Amino acid sequence: MSSVRLAVIGDGRMGRAVADLAPERGFTVVTQFGERGDAQGRPLGPASLAGVEVAIEFTVPSAAPANVRACLAAGVPVVVGTTGWHDSLDAIVAEVHAAKGALLHAPNFSPGVVLFTELVRDAAARLARLPGVGLHLVDVHHAAKLDAPSGTARALAAAARDGAGTDVPITSIRTGHVPGTHTLVADAPFEQITLVHEARDRRVFADGALAAAAWLVGRRGVFTMRHVLGLDPT
Repeated sequence: MSSVRLAVIGDGRMGRAVADLAPERGFTVVTQFGERGDAQGRPLGPASLAGVEVAIEFTVPSAAPANVRACLAAGVPVVVGTTGWHDSLDAIVAEVHAAKGALLHAPNFSPGVVLFTELVRDAAARLARLPGVGLHLVDVHHAAKLDAPSGTARALAAAARDGAGTDVPITSIRTGHVPGTHTLVADAPFEQITLVHEARDRRVFADGALAAAAWLVGRRGVFTMRHVLGLDPT
């Protein structure tokens, strides 16, 4: 069975993690892009993406929309793990559909986080019934994390709001080298309940992004990890 030809867009922590893990997951990394383009200094576009079957993008919020558009122009499906750019999402989604391209975006590629989000929605609905309870979301990441709250924290808070019927505040902490920890806190007058998802290694995100990339090849449309895990119909 031939390997999938992959472009990695971004050479930071996550880009390197994806590139390192890709061969174990049936991919050949044919090119990787940093701030100055690929190894030959070429910008992201049809010429530098020739022969690529799918791309994975982990860069910075200001670059993500242009990177998606470049992949669309090259006819390359793209998995986007960058967060903090979703003010542009509606426009990008329209462009993907118009181009009959393929985009899979997610604030977090951990399968556990996708399922944790469902648990948070259900738990918030139940916990909101406790007398005097207050719900709060705590988001802890490494000091270099650019967005606060994280995209994952926003998604979890939205799920908790759906369940509880009220806004759930977020506290963001940026310190050290924490890959990512998210906690739903339910605090009542005489007791407290917490639900926690803790990423022990950022390779969990790389592994999920690679699974998403393999799933996306040959598809058209806009998807999330819920589609990959069969929680939403395709």
